[in-house]
Amino acid sequence: MDTQDGTFPLIISVDDHTVEPPDVWQSRLPKKYLDTGPRIVRAPLREMSFLGGRFKPVMGKPGEDGPIGDWWIYEDLHRPLTRLDTAVGYSRDEIRLEVITYEQMRAGSYDVPQRLADMDVNHVQSALCFPTFPRFCGQTFTEAKDRELALLCVRAYNDWMVEEWCGPLAQGRQIPLALIPLWDARLAAAEVRRNAARGVRAVAFSEIPPHLGLPSVHTDDWDPFLAACDETGTVVAMHIGSSSRMPSTSADAPPAVGSTITFANCCFSMVDWLMSGKFERFPDLKVMYAEGQIGWIPYILERADVVWEENRAWGGVADKVTRPPSELFAEHVYGCFFDDAFGLKNLDAIGLGNVLYETDYPHSDSTWPKSREVGEAQMGHLAPDAVERIVRGNAIDLLGLTADGLWAGPGTAS
Repeated sequence: MDTQDGTFPLIISVDDHTVEPPDVWQSRLPKKYLDTGPRIVRAPLREMSFLGGRFKPVMGKPGEDGPIGDWWIYEDLHRPLTRLDTAVGYSRDEIRLEVITYEQMRAGSYDVPQRLADMDVNHVQSALCFPTFPRFCGQTFTEAKDRELALLCVRAYNDWMVEEWCGPLAQGRQIPLALIPLWDARLAAAEVRRNAARGVRAVAFSEIPPHLGLPSVHTDDWDPFLAACDETGTVVAMHIGSSSRMPSTSADAPPAVGSTITFANCCFSMVDWLMSGKFERFPDLKVMYAEGQIGWIPYILERADVVWEENRAWGGVADKVTRPPSELFAEHVYGCFFDDAFGLKNLDAIGLGNVLYETDYPHSDSTWPKSREVGEAQMGHLAPDAVERIVRGNAIDLLGLTADGLWAGPGTAS
């Protein structure tokens, strides 16, 4: 792959984030829902905490003292925009848990041309973006009282994602990621097919559905959804935190504890999938773990193979997992990283074809604007063709992009 200077390939990031503009739902919902559907108000913050993996903001009343921020209001939910939603451009010591307005965030967080400009600065060609207000797999709508409205909100988000965020202004450089109504697997299957028909090849899902009060992947409940993904070539994309429960050790553990062990839910989730039998029932199904890093994967595969070999008779998997979990991983699972020198040193134990690169723009962990430099430093021991596969080739194949690394647009279903 020729790049600007013939060295490090242009990056295809499989985990960035969009901060939804204020009109995403107000411009798409029926009039009768505009007062209860998602909308932005400007209001003061009364108090806010983030301990034990739980985010707890309290909105003040108009006229009260307190920092002013923009808040998403939806039914009884009050959710502020925070500096953690969009931290790029600030020094690490300036990134605190505080409310902000749209004017105080980097415009690339929500504006397509500005996002492309920030991607150019970071040597990024294309990017797949997870949501902010809906949360990483649409939990916000799953928790809502009015399911009719929630379904409309899911569809409105997907329409905005395809038609605007990934629309003509994006020039094929934004890769669409759809949401599903998690509360109904048949409705979810229909939404997968609706979006696959217009070229969408990825859908967000929860790493650990039971944490959301939903069935586990060991049941048959998800089969209609999984069948739709299998048939359409739609990748099941799971982001850390998509179970609404970040790993932690106690109710008073500081965020630094959870931030250090964010990979844990991905680890638990991957074992679930490998022992579920779903990959043998749905042979074309692919799953990816966004922002989970990759250094932990070799040991988990080793342990899973040992358990499968020695304990499968009493372990409840003999009748549904007929091949070593490591073989299933190689064919179905993709790990995503943005800063994992240890994982790259153990790439042979993971698999060159199972690793994807990301930048996590605009979050506080993001390597922007130095994702290229980080990649060069950590992949310097790899052959150029291996670097090309990690940085872009695997993403092109997995997400059905053009040979040039772009999304071809609506109507490009495989």
